[in-house]
Amino acid sequence: MPSIKKVAEVAGVSVGTVSHVITGAAPVGAGLRARVETAIRLLNYHPNHIARSLKTSRTRTLGMIVPDLTIPFFPQVIRGAEAAARQCEYSLIAVNSNDDAQRQMELLSLLRSQRVEGILLVNAADPTPLGEISRIIDAGIPIIGLDRTLDISVDSVSVDDQQAAELGVKHLVDAGYRHIAAVTGPQTLCNERKRLRGYFCALKRAGLRVDPALIWAGNLRPADVMELCRERLRQSRARLDAIFCTNGPSGLGVLRALRERGLRTPEDIGFVTFDELTVADVFTPSITTVVQPAYDIGFRAAETLLERINGIAPKSANSIRLPARLEVRASSQPPCRR
Repeated sequence: MPSIKKVAEVAGVSVGTVSHVITGAAPVGAGLRARVETAIRLLNYHPNHIARSLKTSRTRTLGMIVPDLTIPFFPQVIRGAEAAARQCEYSLIAVNSNDDAQRQMELLSLLRSQRVEGILLVNAADPTPLGEISRIIDAGIPIIGLDRTLDISVDSVSVDDQQAAELGVKHLVDAGYRHIAAVTGPQTLCNERKRLRGYFCALKRAGLRVDPALIWAGNLRPADVMELCRERLRQSRARLDAIFCTNGPSGLGVLRALRERGLRTPEDIGFVTFDELTVADVFTPSITTVVQPAYDIGFRAAETLLERINGIAPKSANSIRLPARLEVRASSQPPCRR
């Protein structure tokens, strides 16, 4: 394996010059830089970042934990975070917790052992004990909560979940729907609790009564939500004319249940969901959606984490709330036009 000394020898420069080109620690003239970069390519040289980090305590690497890479929201979040990291010449390691607290704790330990300088965390539905997260922060590794924000005082980036949910439910109310069910994810998650609160507030502002029989608490597995909704639709004696889902996986499960029950959207039931669905193009009619700015959430979270790492963030926790938007499509067509 070629060494940095060999690169310097081939390029005809000092080892220090090669180091400056690799790390950017000091400016290097264009001619010298070109010679070093040519030598690196010829020798297929790869710097030992781990060895260098032991000397500098800097790995220029961020870690990111997401709960489920198959949910289309999260790859977009990762892309945004990676773009912000690259702008500052950082790398990003993204790993998947499978929405499992034990796995999340293992991944936090793994990222710490890899000497990442900070961690972007989308908390698992079965959350990691907050004490474990606090210990990592106390060890000097800042953590940013994104999307599913944390119930401790750390920087966070997400949409205003309550306001975004109100946006979707208000749209259904304004379209003429009056008996709106809410299908939620696990209430252990802060964002799910806020979205349910938004549902309550939208109904209250419209002067509509909240019917406990129309609040269907599910999880983030479409197959389970389909079974839940299939049973509730069969048993429900309450009049039901619309459904609002607080997350994409639940939305997918609801649509499958409606199809199995022979119910059409919007002819039989109006429908709005949080987050774009993986198979949205398959459904006819098209689905009205509360859209989160996934890429921007990732970008701003990584940007905020880098500010914290470099000591330019305010001492107090920074809570960034980005606006969601409503994409109105055919599934929430007003009842009077059905």
